[in-house]
Amino acid sequence: QVQLVESGGGLVQAGGSLRLSCAASGSFFSINTMGWYRQAPGKERESVAIISSGGRTDYADSVKGRFTISRDNAKNSVHLQMNSLEPEDTAVYYCNAKIQGRWYSAILSYWGQGTQVTVSS
Repeated sequence: QVQLVESGGGLVQAGGSLRLSCAASGSFFSINTMGWYRQAPGKERESVAIISSGGRTDYADSVKGRFTISRDNAKNSVHLQMNSLEPEDTAVYYCNAKIQGRWYSAILSYWGQGTQVTVSS
């Protein structure tokens, strides 16, 4: 079993910054991509930023230039530095990892429990 533990969410004023972190634990062979998704009330869950095992990144248009995703392969962790936050960024943010298990070859998608980010105007 694999668990993703998130931290770093909270309340911040518009223009402020937060840094989200997510660490994978358990038994697995390797982690492929890691990413952050978010879901605001009344909206569908959307991709925010994704990073490959080699460090290539993709960002949603709405966060380009403001958010930066990074990962530490040695620690099986991924981070999201969020700057110039806007009220529209308010959502529950979910960590995602696509992981190959140690005793099976299939790559499975895992999700964290979600962490609340609230940006006040």
